[in-house]
Amino acid sequence: MSDRLESFLFSQESAARLDVFLTACLPEFSRSRIQGLIRDGFVCVDGDPVTKTGLDLAHGQRVDVRIPPPLPSNLVAESIQLDIVFENEDLLVVNKPAGMVVHPSPGHTSGTLVHAALGHVPDLPGIGGEERPGIVHRLDKDTSGLIVIAKTEQAHRWLQDQFRSRTVEKVYQALVDGKPPTPTGRVEAPVGRSTTHRKLMAVVPLEKGRAAISEYRTLEAFPSHTLLEVHPLTGRTHQIRVHMAFLGCPVVGDTVYGKRHTSLPLDRHFLHAYKLKIVLPGESVPRKFTAALPPELDAVLASLRSLK
Repeated sequence: MSDRLESFLFSQESAARLDVFLTACLPEFSRSRIQGLIRDGFVCVDGDPVTKTGLDLAHGQRVDVRIPPPLPSNLVAESIQLDIVFENEDLLVVNKPAGMVVHPSPGHTSGTLVHAALGHVPDLPGIGGEERPGIVHRLDKDTSGLIVIAKTEQAHRWLQDQFRSRTVEKVYQALVDGKPPTPTGRVEAPVGRSTTHRKLMAVVPLEKGRAAISEYRTLEAFPSHTLLEVHPLTGRTHQIRVHMAFLGCPVVGDTVYGKRHTSLPLDRHFLHAYKLKIVLPGESVPRKFTAALPPELDAVLASLRSLK
């Protein structure tokens, strides 16, 4: 694949930064990606190479950009079957199974959602100059449900903007031990690193964490458990699990933040991202996607209902 060449004429009367101008001209790239191209010598102004990202452009100057093809990723594509809820040229909406890690990490160098996405889209345009899918948000290993994967840099930026502005609606179903203090409620409790276990998260003072908000409502009550619908308004690590434990009703099967020995026969925690509402790139009206509870969680509910 050859380099892509683009030329632009700066026609504004007032000066503007080079990186700001090119970000407007090339909306499929993030500003940091544009700045990287400038620093790496891929941009010329009036025929002369420049490496200063904040260079002020003057009226009538020509800007040439050479965009190299995405670098091959060191990730190996794997043929792993995915439950694809929706797909177009910009993104994938996948119903992730419990047990699958989203991103490669120490101890998880294969079999991840990223490896599977590369296998599903072998001609991926790439994110950040590399042939890899764009993960905008994450689900814990043992959380199942809907997750969005960007195929292009432009789609990645589009989705990131919605998550930052909190316009994405994510809704989970969670079965908890016991019951929350009220049938419906809102938890506003900052989440940060635990001071006693640095690998875990906890409710902490605001100055030591980040604001975290979760809303919930009861869907079904059982003698010793409650099925909740949980809507996190922020996206902190382990937020729902930490907030439910904070309320005194930890997620069933969560042996990290809840009971050490699970109260029901389940080898994962009962947390499923079942609804996602998001505006797709180039559209203005939100789309809603849903994913039914997986069989193992349905079976747990059926067992509880049989005892009512």
